[in-house]
Amino acid sequence: MNHSWQRASGIAGVLGGLTLFTGDLLFLADLKNNDFLSSMAQNTDARITASGLTALLASWLYVLGLGQIYYAFKPSKPIFRNTMLVSLGGILIAYGVAHGSYVAIAATAKVAAQNNLDLTESTKLAKRIYDLIVLLVYPVFAVSSFVFIKQVWQKKTLYPRWMIFFFPLIPFLLQWILDPLLSGKAWIIIMGGYLNLIMVVFFTASTIALWNKRWA
Repeated sequence: MNHSWQRASGIAGVLGGLTLFTGDLLFLADLKNNDFLSSMAQNTDARITASGLTALLASWLYVLGLGQIYYAFKPSKPIFRNTMLVSLGGILIAYGVAHGSYVAIAATAKVAAQNNLDLTESTKLAKRIYDLIVLLVYPVFAVSSFVFIKQVWQKKTLYPRWMIFFFPLIPFLLQWILDPLLSGKAWIIIMGGYLNLIMVVFFTASTIALWNKRWA
């Protein structure tokens, strides 16, 4: 991968995050309603459909973004480079799959509202599937976090050490501090698409960090 391609790869990762963040917001029909389930129940078919399509597009862009991670880990041993590529790739693909499962939650909530059914009970199965997908990703997330932090701290990659603060683990943990500090529309927008905003921040920082870095 040459220098221009690794930059383009990072930008693709940023666009992937922004695309799926847009998909998250499309689920929410009312930005004044902090009950996500009832907000989704008020949505239109067109918005739910568009949100579902963003999952596919974002997954493609996220996978393209992996090229930059591979480039950054070129100085690492193959076992660490490949572990990072496979684990982070698995997480980013899961982003699209999880968003797709949320389409089922939104569609079920809409049908339940139209038929005066209990929203929580009606969406229970779809929500259970989403929760299971997220649960299965956690061990992979742990592996990618360990490899990334260890290799970057030991200067075995092209990343500077400050990139550790932008790896998804740190922002993920910070959400519990950020959550009570936000309110109104800001809370709905940021927390509603928080996981994808994390990836926007990560790929933006990665692209900046590697912009002028070359690997012979």
